[in-house]
Amino acid sequence: MDTIGFSKHDHTVCIEDCVATIEAHCAEAGLQFTPTRRRVLEILLDQHKALGAYDILEVLRSEGLGSQPPVAYRALDFLVANGFAHKIEHLNAFIACCRPGQTHTAAFLICRMCKAVAEAPSTPARIALEGSAEAVGFSIEATVVEATGLCPNCA
Repeated sequence: MDTIGFSKHDHTVCIEDCVATIEAHCAEAGLQFTPTRRRVLEILLDQHKALGAYDILEVLRSEGLGSQPPVAYRALDFLVANGFAHKIEHLNAFIACCRPGQTHTAAFLICRMCKAVAEAPSTPARIALEGSAEAVGFSIEATVVEATGLCPNCA
């Protein structure tokens, strides 16, 4: 067992379960889960931390799956658009979603030392923000909640 995402779990099962869930979702929704998209997801799942597009491209290049930036960006765009990955704005990087295919609003806890990222539910924060926005007549279209600090391993 590894301490990933700030909690202990069987990492191999985590990857297998996530990929199987996304394969099933794509088949049901008629989405093309290409070998490159699958490999980019596996790279994100394997690391359990936010990775930049060029970090992913380096792995793809070493495996002969593409050497041009659009290869990684297209796969990442697909994964993010379908709720299989998230973009971490603070790091300009990407992380696999811990609840792929489910509609949810996540908050990201980012370790400032090791750059590990954990996804957490942000329902209370979202409700408070929506209430504040509504009070001033503002209509929220997108929300990103990111908090930086120290993970249990670095604290």
